[in-house]
Amino acid sequence: MSGHSKFANIKHKKEKNDAAKGKIFTMLGREIQVAVKSGGPDPLSNGKLRDIIAKCKSNNMPNDTIDRSIKKAAGNEEGVEYETIRYEGYGPAGVAVIVETLTENRNRAAANVRNAFTKGGGNMGTSGCVSFMFDEKGLIVIDKEEVEIDEEELMMLALDAGAEDFAAEEDSFEVVTAPDDFSAVREALEAAGVPMASAEVTMIPQTYTELKSDEDIKKMRKLLDLLDEDDDVQNTYHNWDE
Repeated sequence: MSGHSKFANIKHKKEKNDAAKGKIFTMLGREIQVAVKSGGPDPLSNGKLRDIIAKCKSNNMPNDTIDRSIKKAAGNEEGVEYETIRYEGYGPAGVAVIVETLTENRNRAAANVRNAFTKGGGNMGTSGCVSFMFDEKGLIVIDKEEVEIDEEELMMLALDAGAEDFAAEEDSFEVVTAPDDFSAVREALEAAGVPMASAEVTMIPQTYTELKSDEDIKKMRKLLDLLDEDDDVQNTYHNWDE
């Protein structure tokens, strides 16, 4: 973790999404729908829904919008069916890329993701071709400027709740958990009043790839921009050392 803080990337992503809140809210609405269908509309008994609500709040989604999305999902017995599909491939110079989609049209999603890889100077690979290069972890990022308790107290709070690792970066504290322990750790921090800039289960690269040519950097940015613009794409993970 050290030396590869995700906080700058998360801030950049959030700022970018602020200019297009409609898209991020639509994406989160889909996640809410899937969670409600699988576990019901009550966050008290649906841990997945609780996690998504926390994610919604970290993206500044208003409470009434969250409530409307849950009610809409609960009444959507014969509505659109979304499925999660993961694609893997390579960007320029062999950068590993994982793309998670949530879509009602798998043919459209596959075609758009493949097109993004092609236009970005990469190629889509087979399932499992790069996922072994990542670890699935819960990652909670806390802005140092927003948290009031001191570092040691925060670290002990996180570790006592079941976190695997706690790291102090330049602008943030980063809490890493096993995926199964993520909800418990997030809820413990929330109960203690700790503000979270980001809290989600993510894919953390084991190693990073540096792009040295301006052309490769340009292509990689195009690939990521095309994926970011695709309404079916929920998450993109890569090991580009930006």
